[in-house]
Amino acid sequence: MSKSVVILGSQWGDEGKGKLVDLLTEKVGAVARFQGGNNAGHTLVIGDKTHVLKLLPSGILREGVKNFVGNGVVVSPAALAEEIARVEADGVPVKQRLHISPACTWVLPSHIALDTARENAKGDKAIGTTKRGIGPAYEDKVSRHGLRLGNVCNPNFLEEQLRALLDYHNFILTKYYKVAGVDFDKTLDECLSYRELLEPLFVDVGAELIAARDSGQNILFEGAQGTFLDIDHGTYPYVTSSNTTAGAVATGAGFGPCYIDHVLGITKAYTTRVGSGPYPTELHDDIGKLLARRGKEFGSNTGRPRRCGWFDAVSMRRSVQVNSLKGMCITKLDILDPLETIKICVGYQYQGQELDLPPVDSQAFAACEPIYEELPGWQSDTFGKTNIEELPENALRYLERIAELVGVPVDMISTGPERDQIIAIRDVFA
Repeated sequence: MSKSVVILGSQWGDEGKGKLVDLLTEKVGAVARFQGGNNAGHTLVIGDKTHVLKLLPSGILREGVKNFVGNGVVVSPAALAEEIARVEADGVPVKQRLHISPACTWVLPSHIALDTARENAKGDKAIGTTKRGIGPAYEDKVSRHGLRLGNVCNPNFLEEQLRALLDYHNFILTKYYKVAGVDFDKTLDECLSYRELLEPLFVDVGAELIAARDSGQNILFEGAQGTFLDIDHGTYPYVTSSNTTAGAVATGAGFGPCYIDHVLGITKAYTTRVGSGPYPTELHDDIGKLLARRGKEFGSNTGRPRRCGWFDAVSMRRSVQVNSLKGMCITKLDILDPLETIKICVGYQYQGQELDLPPVDSQAFAACEPIYEELPGWQSDTFGKTNIEELPENALRYLERIAELVGVPVDMISTGPERDQIIAIRDVFA
């Protein structure tokens, strides 16, 4: 009997989703991306080789696994072509394993120009986007005048749509932001040049996934970013431009919600966040610096430093709620190894009240003060352990307390970046 499992970030992203998807693809026939764009970066360490994937699903390195990019993803063909060439240079037959929905929205050079101009104009009030054009592409999708990748198969229609869209983009760029516009002819030629790459990759992603399910194959859905960067449920406006939560699988891949069997939240043993926005448990002291240094907390896609803080059980309860999490995979437990004591945020203090869930409003979220519970550290090495019995008693106590506070069990514990550095407590495909 086939199982369909969603892997997503349960915090602010960068939790280590790519490794888990790569690990679990040993048991699946298909992996699908359903949202985001090349603003997400998943790092996979296999042997002595490190792969950083942006648009390609993390199952692309597995022989015999079909990889799908669903309609909910916005795609820069330029970025996709570069990534395919880079991964194929390592001997991976990417184009044999990759399938893309023609309904994906196109990320154009003008989207990147708009994203950059907008962030630059905001100065110190910038949201902190990657300036990859993701937000403007989603805006055009929602306003119903964006281009779809499939338009490349109809050059006359593509030219007509692109001309109207660039007239609009260039008006904003030159008249409002007072920066240079984007050349139409150059952009059209670039768009048409990707037909040879894209057309053979186009499939009906939803139909293919249902067929895989009906034939008894397991399926993994790979989320990008994290729960609290969701456009609806995150710390708006300091969020990404797509729905990063489990519900987006249905809309972003054409796979009905009742077909999903398990939702696994990838969860760091502490928390990190890139960019601006509320972050109650952020540490500005030596412990925060230690977490950043030991955890190598820099974005795999952007290189931006990540803010670091204690584990936040309050926000995790919201993550459990909006994603219907059935379990967690705790990553980077070893980063906490040297600490004598470790804190967990068990509640928020806000305007004289104690909160068990974070406020919906971001300004209220930012005004919350964490209420901490302190646990003894273990001060011994957990890196690379593969058996639960090898973990120190205090590390087990810490994990048990997290599970108790958030209300879902720990299914897996990642103890390092390599595929085999994992403790599997429960098989998510069982």
